[in-house]
Amino acid sequence: MTTTTKTISLPRCDHQPAPYDGPSRDEVIALRQQYVNPGVLTYYREPLMLVEGHMQYLWDEAGKRYLDAFAGIVTVSVGHCHPHVADAVKKQSGTLQHATTIYLHPTLPRFAEKLAGKMPTNPDGQPLDKSYFTNSGSEANELAILMAREFTGRRDVIALRNGYHGGTTTPMGLTAHGSWRFPANPTVNLHHTNAGYCYRCPYGLEHPTCGLKCAHDIKNVIQYQTSGEIAAFIGEPIQGVGGAVVPPKEFFEIVYGIVREHDGLCIADEVQGGFGRTGEHYWSHQHFGVQPDFVVMAKGIGNGAPLAGVTTTADIAQTMTKRVHFNTYGGNPVSMAAGLATMEVIDADGIQQNAKAMGEHLKQGLLELHNKHELIGDVRGLGLMLGVELVRDRKTKEPAKTEAADLMELAKDRGLILGKGGLFGNTMRIKPPMCVNRDDADFLLAVMDECLCEIEKKT
Repeated sequence: MTTTTKTISLPRCDHQPAPYDGPSRDEVIALRQQYVNPGVLTYYREPLMLVEGHMQYLWDEAGKRYLDAFAGIVTVSVGHCHPHVADAVKKQSGTLQHATTIYLHPTLPRFAEKLAGKMPTNPDGQPLDKSYFTNSGSEANELAILMAREFTGRRDVIALRNGYHGGTTTPMGLTAHGSWRFPANPTVNLHHTNAGYCYRCPYGLEHPTCGLKCAHDIKNVIQYQTSGEIAAFIGEPIQGVGGAVVPPKEFFEIVYGIVREHDGLCIADEVQGGFGRTGEHYWSHQHFGVQPDFVVMAKGIGNGAPLAGVTTTADIAQTMTKRVHFNTYGGNPVSMAAGLATMEVIDADGIQQNAKAMGEHLKQGLLELHNKHELIGDVRGLGLMLGVELVRDRKTKEPAKTEAADLMELAKDRGLILGKGGLFGNTMRIKPPMCVNRDDADFLLAVMDECLCEIEKKT
């Protein structure tokens, strides 16, 4: 694809990256092709090689700088190599790198205590204050489902269509998108209900006159696809991989209510929406006024460390004592130090407040681009968890998949890294490290504007 000359400059950054002296990009590509499973995909038509990061910026092997508007797939919460987090990890790595949870170490209970201070209570007033740590969101969701099934004595679990919950067996079954799971994946006792995806309502209705038919669908799923009793419902309050889908405010209150009428438990998958990313609240489920029985966390929990966890009530947590359950690396001192330091930065640096302010500024700018560019069909999201859905026709809502891929490439050429996802792969995912500033936001908007102009000239 032929590109125009860049006309927009990145905001100033005083950090100077170290000269790169490792294997060349071509050598790295050759090594991957020879030794790495081909299922380990790369993102761009010409793979991007990144060798250094500092806060909201990344550098490639040639020293070119990029604004990371995807946060390492929503993993970097407070900034790449944030000094406080990096220092905590270095200090812990130099003292003790690994001690399994069968031994005592202070970082695990200290981090669990910090998390408990941010958690809600369940509808019965019981605090969610018992945490179990794992290495990934997939493991954490597996664990939440395990506890729900053990606690209720039931098997059936319901998830949202267009959701994503991970890459191990049960989370893949809960993931309701053919591109994100293997067809042979067993889905016994796993069911799906409608998400609150108003832009593409499956009933062709409009909110609020729709009566939230999508939310009430879960009652039909329970009645016709299960025995009438379920173990749990799991849902991302705001769908991440699904394209920053934000349901109507009443959606989860209805869904949670129906689930609890059938004695099921409610799991909030906060892997992408947690830790202040949505701005107004620390957890994205709080925007909807609901109280889950489990909160599942990963990605931004440790600012890039392999860390995840599940927090629930004491009664539910007690189910884990029925058998020996063990995670070799879950709760290791280095990851715990990263998690604790990340939460300290979120509080000390006003990260959640910045996510709210910068998110509002970005969203307003994106809405202005919506008025200017016919390719933009919908702008949605909260805080720094935003989605821009591209369509070829606003009436038919035909997904602009090729144009979305072109936008990613053109933005990269100009020094901007964007994400892409959604049901049809046509939604730009804007989820930068939460330390971004106004200059970064304006750069992002200017780049998207210029790239959309270029794409529209060719269509």
